Amino acid sequence: MKLIKSIGIVAMTVSLLLVSCKDQAAEKEAEKMKMEQEMAEKEADSLKMLEEEKMKRDATAVVINGDMMYPDLTIVENVSTSNDLTTLVAAVKAAELVETLSSEGPFTVFAPTNDAFSALPEGTVETLLQPENKATLSGILTYHVVSGTIMAGDLLKMIEEGKGKTTFATVNGATLTAMVVDGKVMIKDATGATATVAIADVKQSNGVVHVIDKVLLPSN
Repeated sequence: MKLIKSIGIVAMTVSLLLVSCKDQAAEKEAEKMKMEQEMAEKEADSLKMLEEEKMKRDATAVVINGDMMYPDLTIVENVSTSNDLTTLVAAVKAAELVETLSSEGPFTVFAPTNDAFSALPEGTVETLLQPENKATLSGILTYHVVSGTIMAGDLLKMIEEGKGKTTFATVNGATLTAMVVDGKVMIKDATGATATVAIADVKQSNGVVHVIDKVLLPSN
């Protein structure tokens, strides 16, 4: 009887140990699942915050033919992301003006599109991009740059105060003339040719860009 009783006690003890082990395993599994769930929730919250921040930032951008320009980036950084301004970017690099247009500024840049450069006489762009023509290229590019920030509203006010037109100096030293024709702001260069401001007030961290449809030339 004592043997049977002892066996029963042992069996019960083993059974309790097994139940205890199962409970511990279940608790560990539950803790693991809880931790995984908490991590997943934190990751989801982080992704949501990043998405919200991106949406807020995107709301401040100006879209140029599908490419976004952000006001917290420099002129060079923004222009370099635009498929419509690749020729301008190549010219800025060839003229070694990247550092200048990446500096604090501020600058107002009248940025010709690829189509504007393509409208120049055949071979002009290729010739200007040659190292020996860097000074000429730099002169043309700086003719598109004005010191300070001139927004469209400022330009319109200047035109109004000038009774229909206004003239301002460029970094090149030569001047440009702005006017309004048929409700559009036009920029006239030294040759008498005019460019239309296609997209205005593209804010940059170091100024503003106005996209134009013609290349401005400081002289014939």
